[in-house]
Amino acid sequence: MNYQVVFESENILYVRLNEKLINDYLIMINDPEVANKISYKIRTYTYEDELNWVKLKLQENAICFSMIEKSTGDFIGNIEILEINNNIGELGITITPKKQNQHYGTESIKAMLKYAYEKLNLDGIDLNVYATNLRAIHCYEKIGFIKDGQGKTDQDIHMIKTK
Repeated sequence: MNYQVVFESENILYVRLNEKLINDYLIMINDPEVANKISYKIRTYTYEDELNWVKLKLQENAICFSMIEKSTGDFIGNIEILEINNNIGELGITITPKKQNQHYGTESIKAMLKYAYEKLNLDGIDLNVYATNLRAIHCYEKIGFIKDGQGKTDQDIHMIKTK
C-alpha cells in the first residue's frame, strides 16, 4: 500500500491517516483489551464511525499518524498530539493487540517526542493514563515522563515530560 510518510524511526513509518486502514483501525478500537484502556464508555465502532473520524482528522489537519511496521507493512497503531496548551502537547497512543509487547510503544513515543520538539517546537508533552494501565505507566516512566497528579478523572494519572 502507498502511504504518505511524514517521518520514521528505526522500525516504524509514521503516515497520514488513511481510509484504506479503516478495517485495521476497527480491529484495534473494537478489541476489548484496547477499548478498556482508552475509554470508560466502551462501544462498538462501525466502518462509518471510523470513516467520519478519519475525514474529520484529515480536515482538521490533526497531528495524528498511523504507524506501519517497516519490515512487514503491518499496521501497528495510531499516535497523536490531541491538543496543545501553553506549548505542551497532549499525547494519545493506541497499539493494535497483535503488535503489543514488542516495544513499539516506547519507540513510537520517543519518535513523537523528537517530532514534537524539533518540528512543532513544543516545550513538552503530557498525557493522561488510567491508573490501572500499569504497562503503559511503566513505559511512560521508562521514557522519562513523571507523574504530575490526578488526570482528567479520579481514575487517571496525569504525566508530563519536558525538554
